[in-house]
Amino acid sequence: MPRLSVEEIRARFSNSSDFNEIFDAFEDAIEQRIEDVELYRLLFWNHSLGPDELCLFGEKLAKEFPVISYDVYMWLASVFEVTYSSYDNFELAIAYYRKAASVKPNEPDPYLDACDCYDPDLNIPPADVLIDFLKDGLKHVSHRKVLLLRLSHLYHLIGDDEQSNFYRDLADEADRARN
Repeated sequence: MPRLSVEEIRARFSNSSDFNEIFDAFEDAIEQRIEDVELYRLLFWNHSLGPDELCLFGEKLAKEFPVISYDVYMWLASVFEVTYSSYDNFELAIAYYRKAASVKPNEPDPYLDACDCYDPDLNIPPADVLIDFLKDGLKHVSHRKVLLLRLSHLYHLIGDDEQSNFYRDLADEADRARN
């Protein structure tokens, strides 16, 4: 089978609605060892693909190119946050923020971006899930203040002022320790 050019792959990722055509382009990109995250972002935004298909492509991409797995997981999380949140209540977004954090646990972005999904009126995703995720991040992130402040804010949103004040005080202490 003749290989597709990068432009042909880009066009299929962007414009095709035929899964087989998209899959063939994806396989060709993998075979050519194309590690360009920007190219795969087009694939992830293809509206003809459902969540299962996006997960399939994302998991395969992360496995084939571990060096870009963090970016793949962060991008998938943001796609799921925007496009499928009404269907799965952010479960897929949170799952991929967790995967990104497992690749680069010292990066604060997966933890913070996951919290940005929170809708306090609906408690979606559940605050306790986000709180546990942030607490796990505290074990890894070197500049903890931003996570501590986010924990304080989450506790405030759910009405637990004692914990909110506790984490705000810890954030203040972390700030003083750095100075």
